[in-house]
Amino acid sequence: MKLQFDSKQDYQHQAIKAVVDVFEGQPLAKGEFEAVFAEAGGSIAFTNKGVGNNLVLTDEQLLKNIQAVQEQNGIKQSDSLGVVRTTEGETLTALNLTVEMETGTGKTYTYIRTIYELNQQYGFKKFVIVVPSVAIREGALKNLEITHEHFQALYGNPPINFIMYDSGKLTALRNFASSNAIQVLVINIDSFTKDSNIINTVRETGVKPIEFIQATQPIVIVDEPQNMETDVRKNAIHNLNPLCTLRYSATHRNFYNLIYSLNPVQAYDLGLVKQIEVDGITIDRNISAASVFLKKIKVAKNSLKALINTYVHSKNGIVKRDLTIELGDDLYLVSGSRDIYKNGYILSSINAKEKQIEFSNGIVIKEGEIDESYKGVTVKYLMERTIYHHFEKEYRYWKKGKYDQIKVLSLFFIDKVSNYRKYDDEGNIVKGDYAIWFEEIFKKYAQIYRTKYADLFTTEPSVDYFAPSKVHETDIPQLHPEYFEVSKVHNGYFSQDRKGAYKDTNGNTRADDDTYTLIMKDKERLLDLDEPLRFIFSHSALREGWDNPNVFQICTLNESKSDIRKRQEIGRGLRLPVNNKGVRIQDKRVNVLTVVANETYQDFSEALQREIQEETGVQFTGRIMDAREKKAVKLTKELTPENCPLFFEIWDRIKHRTRYQVNYDTNELIGESIAELSDFYKMPLTKRPMLEARTARLKISNEGIEGELVDLAMKQTEAIRYLIPDVYGYIQSRVDITRTTIYEILSQSNRLNELEINPQLFLDNVVGVIRRVLSGLMVDGIKYEKINGSTYEMSLFKTDEVELYLSNLLEVSKPEKTLYNYIETDSDTEKSFARDCEADSKVRFFFKLPRGFKIPTPIANYNPDWAVILENDSRVYFVAETKSTFDPNLKRGIENMKVECGKAHFALFEPLGVKYKVAVEVKDLY
Repeated sequence: MKLQFDSKQDYQHQAIKAVVDVFEGQPLAKGEFEAVFAEAGGSIAFTNKGVGNNLVLTDEQLLKNIQAVQEQNGIKQSDSLGVVRTTEGETLTALNLTVEMETGTGKTYTYIRTIYELNQQYGFKKFVIVVPSVAIREGALKNLEITHEHFQALYGNPPINFIMYDSGKLTALRNFASSNAIQVLVINIDSFTKDSNIINTVRETGVKPIEFIQATQPIVIVDEPQNMETDVRKNAIHNLNPLCTLRYSATHRNFYNLIYSLNPVQAYDLGLVKQIEVDGITIDRNISAASVFLKKIKVAKNSLKALINTYVHSKNGIVKRDLTIELGDDLYLVSGSRDIYKNGYILSSINAKEKQIEFSNGIVIKEGEIDESYKGVTVKYLMERTIYHHFEKEYRYWKKGKYDQIKVLSLFFIDKVSNYRKYDDEGNIVKGDYAIWFEEIFKKYAQIYRTKYADLFTTEPSVDYFAPSKVHETDIPQLHPEYFEVSKVHNGYFSQDRKGAYKDTNGNTRADDDTYTLIMKDKERLLDLDEPLRFIFSHSALREGWDNPNVFQICTLNESKSDIRKRQEIGRGLRLPVNNKGVRIQDKRVNVLTVVANETYQDFSEALQREIQEETGVQFTGRIMDAREKKAVKLTKELTPENCPLFFEIWDRIKHRTRYQVNYDTNELIGESIAELSDFYKMPLTKRPMLEARTARLKISNEGIEGELVDLAMKQTEAIRYLIPDVYGYIQSRVDITRTTIYEILSQSNRLNELEINPQLFLDNVVGVIRRVLSGLMVDGIKYEKINGSTYEMSLFKTDEVELYLSNLLEVSKPEKTLYNYIETDSDTEKSFARDCEADSKVRFFFKLPRGFKIPTPIANYNPDWAVILENDSRVYFVAETKSTFDPNLKRGIENMKVECGKAHFALFEPLGVKYKVAVEVKDLY
């Protein structure tokens, strides 16, 4: 398994560009990855300890750039560069930039690529990634490793080294400072917060190791900065002497110059993370049985008491009630003489340290748990629902075919290692209750699914345990029965003590190092179809820092409601999955994370929505789905010409694949580009940054202090002589046109003088103009032709058989007019269009075109909406694109271009009676 990376994600480009544009005006690199040194006004400086970064921009220029980026990204503008203040009032003056990216959207990929981009654009070479924990450190290192080949190919193989700080290998810091290659150092914040840390102590050479980092003025990248907001940690980061500090997280506590924001709602709605469904589990306690829930131990100065919840006798019968009890209290008496508590329910112990109570009959109850009479009931049901969802997804995704299989993983969080794995009297590892219960439930479901999906299995011997059988070569590969060998499908990842015994830890100790190293380095192995492990048990400390894209189920195994933050709980499973080729899956119907929760769907979703609103200020209402409110979307008839003659009438006309050619006149490209460059509205004049002075008169009153502006003055900064980069190389790396074309455009634009004022801004604006013109000309000149013998496969309709939420479905009332029992709709416009198709007597047959029906275009693949057969005096075959409006000015440019390509594609089939139309409602097709 080798993970593939998509370098064309627009939202990641925007996050990278936001950082790069803050340094607009910084001298560009002379050529591809070629350094320009400080002596020549460049971005690299020689120091007595090696090679460092060099910033030439003034604070005024930086602030202007930040405000411009914020305006472009729709973010409130900063009034000043800002500072990070400690609680004692000390001011840490440093340039901080904040990037907000939702968990699972490729935050680490984005900041690693930002490193390459800052080097390519400006020549910066020294970078430090600061992390708050072992888990995040291992995640950062793993990402540097697995993206290395991808970025090397993307950026032309620049020399780069990335290292993890190790106090036992201090020479690495000397190399970090002296090397002229890109250097990336990953370091845990706790390694340099104290004066006593090795990195902060003077060595035999008379130098503190941290001085090698300080001398380079590194660009510091802080991963999860919300964990580093204490005075000690802020001062430690400031002590690295950063040229700039970039802060990346989904849950910032403070926003220091926010320049890019991708919040949970945006990520969710754009399909950049898995959709979330909740399977809520609740247990109705038997009022006839002993039932004690310990809510809290109350610690007072001279006493200990316990707050419990139980059933008691009342005037209205047996009711549930909170009771506060203390040592010696008899539950039989305080419950109103309930016979179930008659023997042995006298409170004999309250342990505040262990957060538990004990009764005289030996029953021990921990805080947040129910008594022994319910032990295991909830946990077993949580496991059962998780295994059920796992099997349902596993076989649905496996049936997609041998070239597009998806490995499904489930993640169980547990609070105590001993619940899963423990030791007998001789010190041998034995299964805990959770492991025993899991295997019992797994075996039951394995038998059910071996029967349900018998066609997937072969009885022939197979060399590989999990691999498809080499004997049978079918569209759907068959599996060996050993696929269900229970001992191989689950395992636990826990920390070990010095004797090798597994133990509970908090996730930040040395004991966690090996655990996180193992699970992070196993990311690709866990995704491999030949690896039988699919169910992972881990200590709760693993929640932050580890992720695997193919986690589809998350379950926290508690006998009581979990009090973990919901965003933290679901964060390990939000990343989009990959198939067996390592390619990211973009299908929203596949990308669903099922959270099996020990509470109702309503309680879980409300808590998650509340957390997101508290942390981000945005509403998340209506985006979490109930796992039990789903329906299977299935074909209502076998797709044969006898069963579906109308379907085959239109399908045989539109099923042919095409390819396109683009013809455009270079002179037209030159002329239109020159025209747009000459239009200062379409490309504003490139100016030097302005300095602004505002004078305000303060008015002090009982209501506070108000400022009244009395004077405003502006002044251009002094001209700076920038080194001019390779203009042709810069533009050609971003737009595929010849040097001659570039020369003609620039020479006739009469704007070349602006190149000296601000080279980067000018060139980026020119690239934007040429791209816009070129895209329009390519679409205008596009021509399609059929690919002989190549058609869209009928299997596209079978693979569209999925489970979907009722809120996105329209139940079919006239099955003779379409293919499925439900129609999936993406908007109210689509739902209304489908209803009209059913109701309109002129519509003989219609269906939603499958997602795999993709027409290639120069912009991106295009998937039209509907196929419709109308019949009045004669039969007409339509391919319809539904839009909420016909006004082209209210639709995005890319959508308009795709529609134009759709017209060109379907024009080939007009002789067969096929028409392509954009419609709001069915009558628009008449």
